[in-house]
Amino acid sequence: MSLTDLPKVPPDDPRLTPRQIGKSGLCIGCGACVARSGGSNATMRLDRYGQFKPSIPGRSTDKGLPNFAELCPFSPHARNEDEIARERFPSARYRDPMIGHFETAYVGHVREASFRADGSSGGMASWTAVELLARNMVDGVAHVVPRSDGEDDRQPLFRYRISRTVEDVRSGAKSRYYPVEMSAIIDEIRRRPGRYAVVGIPCFVKAVHLLRRQEPVLRERIAFTLGLFCGHMKSARFVESFAWQLEAGMGEVAGVDYRLKDAGRPANWYTAQLRLKDGSSRSKDWWHLVDGDWGAGYFQNSACNFCDDVVAETADISFGDAWVEPYSSDGRGTNVVVVRSPLLQRLVVDAADEGRLDLSEIDGDFVVRTQAAGFRQRREGLAFRLSWLRSGIGPNKRVAPKRSGLPARRMLVYWLRSSISAWSHRVFWLARALHMPRLYTSWASTMLALYQGLTYSRGWVGKLIDRIAGRTDTGD
Repeated sequence: MSLTDLPKVPPDDPRLTPRQIGKSGLCIGCGACVARSGGSNATMRLDRYGQFKPSIPGRSTDKGLPNFAELCPFSPHARNEDEIARERFPSARYRDPMIGHFETAYVGHVREASFRADGSSGGMASWTAVELLARNMVDGVAHVVPRSDGEDDRQPLFRYRISRTVEDVRSGAKSRYYPVEMSAIIDEIRRRPGRYAVVGIPCFVKAVHLLRRQEPVLRERIAFTLGLFCGHMKSARFVESFAWQLEAGMGEVAGVDYRLKDAGRPANWYTAQLRLKDGSSRSKDWWHLVDGDWGAGYFQNSACNFCDDVVAETADISFGDAWVEPYSSDGRGTNVVVVRSPLLQRLVVDAADEGRLDLSEIDGDFVVRTQAAGFRQRREGLAFRLSWLRSGIGPNKRVAPKRSGLPARRMLVYWLRSSISAWSHRVFWLARALHMPRLYTSWASTMLALYQGLTYSRGWVGKLIDRIAGRTDTGD
């Protein structure tokens, strides 16, 4: 069924189904709907493109799920980030149009133990989760961990788990550019009393708060949310592409490190490393991979085209990378931290006073500068994308549609990103089905040359575009 075959849902009609959200390209795969369904046969499954989608027998057609329209983080009927934040942080000291309500923001890293060395950035996300557990402020931390050695190879490489020891929490350090879903850990929180912290990207944290509004038991037990700044969600095929380009079969892969840390190189020089089952490893810098330019959007979930939250505005505390100098050149990693909960503000301040954290206070403008490209994509780019004619369910965002006022070249960049993100799934699926990796890698390298020529004026493509359209600063 095409998007044009979908029944139109009036803006004031709460009858909305997971199937309609999925067909409209708005399902991020968080698992909130499956967690809420209460059905023993409901589950989240990876689709043919390597993205999680709900399977809810008997509930995915015209009846829908109870209150689903107010539960899905991309539903046009759900409360937006501003509304959630106003309710959760009514006394926040600051209100920034880009980063929302907050008490204080910092740049820095963890000094104690090996948190900084073990993480992709400055170690602050893992440190905070461990501190909550060590101080008995929570009984468990729901976070993403790699598949254990010896687990079924058919299982995803990463999954959500509730860790109840400091050692288990620390095993979840590092960034994971891989799809995960929360239905199992939400069910465990329901079944097992206690206080929990949930770590997640912006839309997942939002989904947690929408679940908490509907279920008193979750409202009581989920005590803290820890947010991760997000560029976009990748599909499971991203790591398969790494394997193809490193001449390894997925059956040989035991694990992946998306950001192998090297203190002697700038933090933004990403290196991907595959750990193979024979004990060896293979690695390659992202800029030598055909799909290693993050901004081009390879394997991006389509729902990410309609997200306007970069910094997890509804989380009690959120963490990102300091992508400005001199921090981006420091290969040891540096965090930007936005604190919204007064309780967590006290926790951070006390640790900094004790010399356990090395943090400097910053303002909202500094935070925005560290994520400048992401904010352009999620605000200016989103406004442009919302002006496009599309079928299915229409998202309701805090950004108004806007087509005029952008240079033509900038509009082409946004259009090309959307095209690459959509077609990368399809071309990879075809190449995988035909066992022809070169079909995908050839297409991807061609798109990369076109994207970098258009965006950065690189190579002969860039020279040609400059000659035709004139050189324009696209901002990336």
